[in-house]
Amino acid sequence: MRNSNPWRKPVIIAGIVLAVVLAAAGVVLLGNDYRFTQTAVQIPTPDGRLDGVLTMPRTDSPRGLVVMVHGDSAVDATQDGLYSPWFEGAADAGFATLSWSKPGVGGSTGDWLDQSMDDRAAEVSVAIDWALGQTGIPTERIVLWGASQAGWVMPKVVAERDDIDGVVAAGTAINWLTQGRFNLLADLDHENATEAARAQAIAESDAVRGLLDRGASYEEYREITTDDPPMTAERWAFVARNMHADATADLRASAVREIPVLLLIGEHDRNVDVDETERVYRDVFGSALSVRRVDSAHSLARPVVEDNAFVGTLIGTVWPRALLAPGVIDAYTGSLRAID
Repeated sequence: MRNSNPWRKPVIIAGIVLAVVLAAAGVVLLGNDYRFTQTAVQIPTPDGRLDGVLTMPRTDSPRGLVVMVHGDSAVDATQDGLYSPWFEGAADAGFATLSWSKPGVGGSTGDWLDQSMDDRAAEVSVAIDWALGQTGIPTERIVLWGASQAGWVMPKVVAERDDIDGVVAAGTAINWLTQGRFNLLADLDHENATEAARAQAIAESDAVRGLLDRGASYEEYREITTDDPPMTAERWAFVARNMHADATADLRASAVREIPVLLLIGEHDRNVDVDETERVYRDVFGSALSVRRVDSAHSLARPVVEDNAFVGTLIGTVWPRALLAPGVIDAYTGSLRAID
């Protein structure tokens, strides 16, 4: 007998679609449900304010505070939510985390491109001093977490203070110029560049380096560059200000503190010569150093995440914890638990 209800089939299909949508939404909610609480904070500085976030572990007796030191670029306090697995890893070890948007990012005043690495180190110290003056923020133990460019910042902070109890360095470099050349060659290899393209890229890089060495103007850079897009004038000034950064001396000065250091290395890092970083860190820190190499890119994310934008977006939306390579957060949490 023919079905006398013409709406039955569309209703069934709609019900199935709704069930799938609700199930997907449930997965997304579960994947983004983290084991910490988070509140907005404002950190006053001599130049204005830094807008940040404070994440707290769900325990009545937190053990300490992690202070986040960003890498390059215009990073906000949560790195668009990508810091959440790190916040959770710290919380699982009983640590709160303080992070803020760089100057000029979000509600933070100033301009991060106006900063030197010394300026960045001073900014970190201002944030630590602010935290020390607040009730309710656990500062019995203070650990610096830093990625990439933070490798030129954290050693300065440790060398100048006596209240840092540990350092976590994620994909940090040693020398600005050699790191830049390594990155260029690694990208050319990854792209299977022809010999002609490789020679042209190296020649242009050398020409730009020459301009920077003699303090050339931004207009001179624009005349020779084939970068698409080219550096902005502000970025050009930032690079000129920081191009001679080298972490070696500051690392040696910081090693006097004899605090534990965890170096996290991505085996597929095309930004930083991680072998050089590990070699220098081992020479400087000796037995105070722990090294964890993982199957990851520079950001410590799984390589597929950086190589495939669709996969990265999907994982970041549904299950952000899976963005990072296996073992990264476990190593991080374990290092924090080991700090006395």
